[in-house]
Amino acid sequence: MNYRLVALDVDGTLLTDDHELTDQTIETIQQVYDQGCHIVLCTGRAPASTLPILEQLGLEGTMITHNGAVTVHADERGQSLVNEFSFTVAEIEPMLAYARREGIHFDVCTAFNMFIERIGEYEKMMYKKFLIQPKLVTSVSELSVPIVKFTLFGQPDVLDRVQKEWEEQKLYGHLRMIRSGDLFIDVMNPEANKGTALKALASSLNIESSQILAIGNYYNDLEMMNFAGLGIAVENSPDAVKEAADAVTSSNNNQGVHEALRQYCLT
Repeated sequence: MNYRLVALDVDGTLLTDDHELTDQTIETIQQVYDQGCHIVLCTGRAPASTLPILEQLGLEGTMITHNGAVTVHADERGQSLVNEFSFTVAEIEPMLAYARREGIHFDVCTAFNMFIERIGEYEKMMYKKFLIQPKLVTSVSELSVPIVKFTLFGQPDVLDRVQKEWEEQKLYGHLRMIRSGDLFIDVMNPEANKGTALKALASSLNIESSQILAIGNYYNDLEMMNFAGLGIAVENSPDAVKEAADAVTSSNNNQGVHEALRQYCLT
C-alpha cells in the first residue's frame, strides 16, 4: 500500500523510554518522507516540546499536539496555529478545587503556554524530561484565555482513584476526560482527540483514511488508529490497545516504528 500520511505518537511509541530517537528510526522516517509521504507527529505534548522531535527528524510540517486539541504548522518561519478546540477555566473549576484539596499536581495549557500554581522537584524533573517550561501563577482560575487542556500528574494508584471518582460524579461535566498515560489524566474539549484532528488534516490535504498509517501505544491513540487505514500498536501498549489495532509491531524500546515503516511503507 502506498501510504500518503504517517501519523506517529511520540512518547511510548516513537521515542524509547529514555526519550531518545534511534539513528535507524530517524533514517527510516526520512526515507518514508523522501517518498512524498507526510509525517505527522500526533502527541499529548505541547507544540514547544514537540518541535525539537520534529527538528531531530530533520522535518517540517504539521504537528497534532495536546492530544488533538491543537494543530500547528511548523517551518523555517516559525509555528502557526491551524486549529484548536478550547474551553474556559470556569468549566474546570470543580476539578481544580478537587486537585487543590487533594494536593494533586496539575497544569493548564493554552495552545502555546502552560500554567501551574506550584511545583516540586519531582514535577521539575518531569517537565524537564518533556522539554517544558511552565509559567508559575498565583491562580490559574484568573486566566481569561482559551484553555485547550487540563492535566493531572500523579502516581497511577492516585489517578486510578481520581478517574473512578470523577466518572462517578461526572465532575468533568460536558468536557472529555482521558487517561493519556499511567501518570496523566487529561481533560479537554469533547471534540478534541487525535482522530478528529487527523481527519481534519487529511481532508485539507485531500488524503483518504485508507491512505493513512498510524502508530500509537495508549488509549489516547485509539481514535487516530481507528481512523487510519492501518492502525498499528507497539508491543508495549496495554492489551486493549493492541486488540483494537490492525497490527502490532515491536516495542518502543526495540524500534517498533522503524520496523513497521520498513514493513508497510518501504517494501
